Order: sequence, then structure tokens, then C-alpha cells
Amino acid sequence: MIQCEGLVKIYKTADLEVVALQGLDMLVEEGELMAIIGNSGSGKSTLLNMLGGLDKPSAGKLLVDGQDLLAFGERELVAYKRETVGFVWQNNARNLIPYLSAMENVELPMLLKGKRRRARAIELLEAVGLGHRTKNKLSELSGGEQQRVAIAIALANNPRLLLADEPTGSLDTNTSNQVLDLFRSLNRTIGITIVIVTHDPQLARKVDRVVQIRDGKTSAEIIRRVSYAEELARMDAEDALRAAEEESHIEYAVVDKAGRLQIPAGYLDADGFKDSNKVRVEMEGGRIVLYPGKEAG
Repeated sequence: MIQCEGLVKIYKTADLEVVALQGLDMLVEEGELMAIIGNSGSGKSTLLNMLGGLDKPSAGKLLVDGQDLLAFGERELVAYKRETVGFVWQNNARNLIPYLSAMENVELPMLLKGKRRRARAIELLEAVGLGHRTKNKLSELSGGEQQRVAIAIALANNPRLLLADEPTGSLDTNTSNQVLDLFRSLNRTIGITIVIVTHDPQLARKVDRVVQIRDGKTSAEIIRRVSYAEELARMDAEDALRAAEEESHIEYAVVDKAGRLQIPAGYLDADGFKDSNKVRVEMEGGRIVLYPGKEAG
């Protein structure tokens, strides 16, 4: 569904140049539910904006659903944003029009395509658990309910890809879990590919793969040992707490095409690695081993 190769993004002002992405590589399979994590300034939001057609890379390759976003003109970009991708923002004001009802908000994207499908709007609100709130104004809905309306809006034109930027950032823990469970349900029932940018550590338990971005590159992937569906199936009331405390994922460092990788910061705090920016690399018994380097002289 998504293929990123060597993505570079440079923002320029009169006297300043900021490199947001530095040759990022990433693949996302069709029908995958995955998350992107990273510290502020790591480049994750820049990447999400590119996937949504809101920004263009300075260099590299970016394909979504077989479409080359770098080759798009303005007309193709508008069609892409209307038909291929749906966006859910952390700030509901970017998704919702406050003086419209929940149903009218969901109908609006369809009207922009020249269609009026009230039945489809009702169907989507029922899918997100708000079939009983179709006529309510936004002021009559809780924060979690408003975010559910935003998800229904993002699905209005049957997108192939759903992007969510910190969708639980303004919600309490219980409501956040409900929204994340909704993403999982939608992914499973309609097969839509979902990419979520988040700081929420609980999200790792809801998705099968987490990509970590550091300094504008993919630095690690955290992959679930057992699928979330399988984990839920084997859990019961007695072992639920214990399972929640167990390690559910394995973390892998990512090696780029040039053979570079980013060592997790904690590893470099070990004795011998603190005082040098060099390491010795050796092959031992089928393993690549790093030894502390020493400065010349």
C-alpha cells in the first residue's frame, strides 16, 4: 500500500534550512494496522502529511496504492485526497463543522464529490457506534463521540488508506482505548489500511507493527509476537492482567540499503562506548558484533 524510498524533506526560509526527513525508507502492506512513533521533531508528522498529499518530499520515492505522489499535478492531488486517503486529526476542529449535526458532517465529503448519500452516512455512524446520535449537534457529544464522528467522516468516500495523527491525544485513557479498539475493528471488518502517528504507549498493544522514526530516518521496528486477535482469543479473566504485563512485541533495529543502522541510545551508554564515536565491527559465529572503538593516538 505504501512504499517510501530515500525520502528527504528540507524546509527552507530566508536564512534557515531544516532537514525533517533524511532518506527515510518504509513499506506498509495492504490491510495493515500499524503505528509510527517518535519524539517531537523526529519527522513522523512530516511523513504523515506526505502520505496524505498535504506536503511533497524534496527528494526520494513515494508510492501509495500504486500511485506516484511526486508525479501528481494539482488536479490529481485533489482527487487523491478525496478518493484514496482519509485523515483523522487530533484537533477535532480540523475534522468537524460545529453547527452541523453528526450526520450532516459525515454527508459533507460525499456532497463535495457530487453525491448525497444519507443512508451511507447513517451506516458509517452506526459502524462507529453512534447510530443513536445522528441528529445531535457536536456540542451535545463527548470528546470521544466527536472523534468517532471524525473517523466516520474520514471513511465517507471509501478510502483505501486511513491516516490518524495523534487521534487519542486529547482523550482520557478509557476513551482512548475505545477509539483504538474501533480502529482495530474497522481494520478487521472492512480491510482498510490504517497508519497512526502517536505518543500513546498503550497503542503498541493494539497494533501488530510499530515503526520508530529518529532523526528523520526509520530506526527500529517493533513487531508483535502473536497477533492481537490471537492474544485476545486466548486471554480469559484470570490471565488478562498477567498478559498485559508480558512483553508482547519484539524490537528490531532497521538497517538501510547502505548498511547503516541506528543503535538504541541505551546501548551506547555502556562502558567503552561513551568516550568514542567509533566501533569495531566483526563477524563471529554468524553474528555481527560491535566492540568499543578507541580514538587514534
